[in-house]
Amino acid sequence: MIKLGMISAATYAPLYRGEEVPRTPGSHHGTAFSTTFNGFDEEKADQWEWTFVKSTKRIEGAQVVKVWDPHKKWAERLAEAAYIPEVCDTPEECCADVDAVLIVDDGSGTQYEYAIHPLKQGVPTYCDKPLAMTGREARQVADLVRATGTPFMSASSLRFTPDIVALRDEVSELGEIHLATTICGNELVYYGIHALSMYYGVFGGGAVSCVNVGKPDCNIVRVRFEQDRDLVLMVGEPEKMRAGYQLNVYGTAGWKSVVPDTADLYYYLLERFMHLLEIGEESVPVEEEVEVIAVLEAGQLSLAEGREVTIAEVRQ
Repeated sequence: MIKLGMISAATYAPLYRGEEVPRTPGSHHGTAFSTTFNGFDEEKADQWEWTFVKSTKRIEGAQVVKVWDPHKKWAERLAEAAYIPEVCDTPEECCADVDAVLIVDDGSGTQYEYAIHPLKQGVPTYCDKPLAMTGREARQVADLVRATGTPFMSASSLRFTPDIVALRDEVSELGEIHLATTICGNELVYYGIHALSMYYGVFGGGAVSCVNVGKPDCNIVRVRFEQDRDLVLMVGEPEKMRAGYQLNVYGTAGWKSVVPDTADLYYYLLERFMHLLEIGEESVPVEEEVEVIAVLEAGQLSLAEGREVTIAEVRQ
């Protein structure tokens, strides 16, 4: 049985927007991850007013055995509902005597800071999306991963949905791909990572530059790639568009449009992390995830400064 510790998993606040807001009870990712491994007690999960995602698919052979959150009361309630035997007083304690650590998207955009300790201790680590809010911060994490040699993964769950995996396997049938579009809702870096990661799940990296011709709440980013391919990344806030996900690819021999089925998407993500732990398969090299963050940051900078921004500028 693989023993897992889970960090910052029981409450959430969208601090990435730069506003001081209180953390709310429950965590979309934290509860989904917990119930994917441990299952849940229906009665206890429903007795409080909180965000609690009940995974319908289970991963066997691993269990969350420790949890930490800055709000211990809600960590205790998560532990009770999801059969987690130990609630820790510190994130460092949550990394001790476990086989791996899951660092949950807690809304801060800086959850990567929790990864420093387990990486230095050689504890395999999953750090939830986004790896960081800037390319430089992401690269610093990547440098530590490679310096320590600690198994590590960070990724959007969207790149592993069956629809996107199937498109990756079938895309050669469409001929040469020179144009693609992808779209999702909400903020450019924090949520736009989902739309961009669908593209990366099919084609991989090689981004060169970005030009954002949209608006702060309605981003339209042309991303140029080395492979003579341009991607149009569109990310709109709720007042501009309904949330959702789509990837379109346009080839010399055919077109393909995918609206991924998001059912059980965390199952497929966590399954990839289990592959890393069990057989050493690195589904997403950390350098590629650094590039993803750098592209999103370059899109932001392009809009702010009204110019084309190279990926190299924001990866330094």
